[in-house]
Amino acid sequence: MPAERFVEQLNTQIGHEFAAHQQYVACAVYYDALTMPQMARFFYSQALEERDHAMMMIKYLIDQDAAAIVPGVSAPQVDFADVVAPVELALEQERRVTAQINELTRIAREEGDFASDQFMQWFIKEQVEEVATMSDLVAVMRRSRDNIEAVELYVQREQGRKSTDPTTPAIAGG
Repeated sequence: MPAERFVEQLNTQIGHEFAAHQQYVACAVYYDALTMPQMARFFYSQALEERDHAMMMIKYLIDQDAAAIVPGVSAPQVDFADVVAPVELALEQERRVTAQINELTRIAREEGDFASDQFMQWFIKEQVEEVATMSDLVAVMRRSRDNIEAVELYVQREQGRKSTDPTTPAIAGG
């Protein structure tokens, strides 16, 4: 059974992951409305990843006979100043999630909860990738804010390269 402090914080994180899902859907809709299909596809895909992260956490808690709680989330931001703003928001969000994941890992270690510590290692690795992806995309968006086609070509070329990781945690219902 995972440590009580860890379970409480992981349930909070489930809410953060679902909120990130909603925010990425809002970003995708924004780009879809601007007829930027590659950016829309990228953010729809990111939204599904965030949902899957929440479902991995739910599955872990269920498998550990701990209470899994699905909290409500606040409405996402839907209005953006320009085409760069949603990606800047996403980078901020990924940096915040990285700090949350690190905190979860710290709690697991403080509590001597080795199974939960091990579970969190995949998320630590995932956050390195997510921050790097969003950092690169922010740089491209800032450089090409007046050349949407260049952005679309970059996303099409660079974001289709996802590899399968055999250490990925199972998803509830998956």
